[in-house]
Amino acid sequence: MTSVESLPVAVIGAGPVGLAAAAHLIQRGLPVKVYEAGETVAANVRDWGHVRLFSPWEYNTDTAARALLQTHGWQEPPGKAMPTGSDLYEAYLKPLADTPEMAAVIETNAKVKAITRQGADKVLSKGREAKPFVLAVSNGDGTIRRDLARAVIDASGTWTAPNPLGAGGILAEGEAENADRIVYGIPDVLGRDRAAYESKAILVVGAGHSAANVLIDLAKLAERNPATSIVWVTRGANLMRVYGGGRADQLPARGELGSRLKALVDSERITLVAGFSVVRVKTVGDQVALEGETADGVREVGPVDRIVVTTGQRPDLNLTRELRLDLDSWLESSKALGPLIDPNLHSCGSVPPHGHRELAHPEPGFYTVGIKSYGRAPTFLMLTGYEQVRSVVAAIAGDLAAADDIHLVLPETGVCSTNLAPVAAAASSGCCGGPAPVAVDACCVTDAVAKADGKDGCGCGSADVSGRKASEKVAEPAGCC
Repeated sequence: MTSVESLPVAVIGAGPVGLAAAAHLIQRGLPVKVYEAGETVAANVRDWGHVRLFSPWEYNTDTAARALLQTHGWQEPPGKAMPTGSDLYEAYLKPLADTPEMAAVIETNAKVKAITRQGADKVLSKGREAKPFVLAVSNGDGTIRRDLARAVIDASGTWTAPNPLGAGGILAEGEAENADRIVYGIPDVLGRDRAAYESKAILVVGAGHSAANVLIDLAKLAERNPATSIVWVTRGANLMRVYGGGRADQLPARGELGSRLKALVDSERITLVAGFSVVRVKTVGDQVALEGETADGVREVGPVDRIVVTTGQRPDLNLTRELRLDLDSWLESSKALGPLIDPNLHSCGSVPPHGHRELAHPEPGFYTVGIKSYGRAPTFLMLTGYEQVRSVVAAIAGDLAAADDIHLVLPETGVCSTNLAPVAAAASSGCCGGPAPVAVDACCVTDAVAKADGKDGCGCGSADVSGRKASEKVAEPAGCC
C-alpha cells in the first residue's frame, strides 16, 4: 500500500504562483504534480496578454523559479522594465514550464473538478488527517479520473469566475438574455477584439485597475475613430482607489494609470456616471441600456452597443465543497487574511507579511494561495503569492523555521486611509495623510485594526469598519505611521 508521504503534492493551476509553488517543491526534492485546465501553462495570463503590468519584472518573478531557470542558461529580463501579460508568458512562464524538471510534472488540459479525502466527506472526523487527498480530474473527454495527493496547494485563481453586472452580486435582470452584448474582463480593444468596439458606443462598469485599462484603451481607439463613444459606470461615488496616489504611488505606472484615467474624465472624453447600482439590462432596438438605482432614484444609462463588465472576480468554491475550509465571512478569502485586506477598512496596496499559518484551513495539508487566497478582495501583487508559496512549501516539507521566517515588503499605492472621502481632485498621498514609512509593513492595517477596536488609530479619524469584529483580527507588526 502506498504511504501518504510518498504521494505528490498537488498544485492546482499553472499560472505564476502555481509554477512558483512547483519550483519550490522541486527545489526541496518533494514530489509534485501540477494541474492546468488550459491548453498551455498560464492560460489565464495569456487571456490578458495585451495588458501591461504596472509592476516591473523585479516584482513578478519568484526566487526558486529564477534559480531553476538560471541552471538552464535563462537570461533574466531587466528588473525595472514592465512586462505585458504576453511578455510574462514568453520570457518567464513558458521557459520555466519548459525546463525538464517542470515539464515532467505539469499536465495541461487537466481540470480539477473536485477535491476530497479518500473515503471521507467533510462530515467525517475520525482519522481524517491520515487519509490522502483525492482529486477528480477531467481531461475534457467526458471521463473523470481520481488522483491521490499528500497535500494540495490551490493556486487556481479567480480569473474564470467574474463577478456579475448586478450590483447585488447576482445576475442583473436581463443580463443573461443579453449575453451577446456583454463581455467580462479586459478585452483587447486595440487588437484582436477591435472590430467589436471601434465606431461603437461602449459602456464600462467597474472601478478598479481592470476598468482603468479598458477605458484608457478605448480612449485611444476613440482618438483614431471619433465615432467611438465611452460611458463609465461605477457603483460608488468615491473614485480614490482607482484614481490612485499619482506620484505618491511607489509603483509609478500604477499611479500614472489612475492619473491618466482622471484626466480623460475631466476632459469629458469619458462620460462618468458614478453612484449607479445596476439592476437590469434592457434591450433598446439592436442596442442595450442599463437601469440602476442612484441617490436620486432609478436612472437609465444608454443605449449602447456593448457593455464591458470589470467588476472583479470571486473564488470558485465548488472545487472544495467536501473540504473543511475556514473562510472570511464576506470576502471568501482565507479567514486570517480577511481583516488585513478588507477594502471596507483600508485601501492599502500592501498587506502584512503572511504565510502558511494564515493560509491554512481546518483541513490539514490544504492551502489556498495566490489571488484566490484574497477571495473577493482586490489589489493582489504576484510578489505576495511568491512569498505565500515559499512559506507553504517549507511547512509541507516540515521546515517550520523557514516557513515562519516571512518577509514581504510591497510598494504602497500612495492612497492609504480608512475613511475614504469622495474625490473630485487628485487623491491624497500616503498612509494617514503622509507617505507610508518604508520600514513599516502594516501601517494602514494597524490603523484600521486600532479603529475596529474602538481606538483612535493613527489620527485619521473614525472609520467605518462595516461589522468587522476585533476578535477577527490577526496579530501583526506594530508601527503605525
